[in-house]
Amino acid sequence: MSKVRARLIIEGVVQGVFFRATMAEAARMHGVRGWARNNPDGTVEAVLEGDEDRVEKVIQWSRIGPPRARVDRIDISREEFKDEFDGFTALTRHNGY
Repeated sequence: MSKVRARLIIEGVVQGVFFRATMAEAARMHGVRGWARNNPDGTVEAVLEGDEDRVEKVIQWSRIGPPRARVDRIDISREEFKDEFDGFTALTRHNGY
């Protein structure tokens, strides 16, 4: 299975609706590693690493998000797989990751 890395910028009503926490649950359920954080501009940014099919499942989840979210747009960029994460973390602040 091919290992991949994707960076997502998720726009819409995605802060204050438990997006990061529920994304972390979805990622852990699928064995995807990485992080998600709120950005100052109101978006949520996430980096996902893992088996290609599992990362795609989390991306598909991200298109809808949790019940109170409204996802208007997702920008997805593919990056080189780095295998640098031990799990998935919902970061509490923009810390330059």
